[in-house]
Amino acid sequence: MMFTDYQQQSRKTAIYPNMGADLIYPTLGLVGEAGEIAEKIKKMIRDDGGMLTAERRDLLKKELGDVMWYLAQLCTELGFDMDEVANHNLEKLFSRKDRGKLTGDGDTR
Repeated sequence: MMFTDYQQQSRKTAIYPNMGADLIYPTLGLVGEAGEIAEKIKKMIRDDGGMLTAERRDLLKKELGDVMWYLAQLCTELGFDMDEVANHNLEKLFSRKDRGKLTGDGDTR
């Protein structure tokens, strides 16, 4: 499945206040779901000795899907096509790689 296809299909399940003009709701959802991933990794360390169990792996897969859903809605709200966002990101990363700038910090490396 292409990102754009996912973006279009996931939009059919989007129900939240001010759809089409709301950056706050999908942004808060995105960081909330990312936090749930971090929480599951923390519990992997605390409860499973740092080992990734099959059960926890399945839970992480579900949370990653939720992250993708909110990312798709945020892209839609911003008028971005997810395929274009993904391609732009790869272009940026390969440019950094070619220039030996993958490490370090700053958006304009």
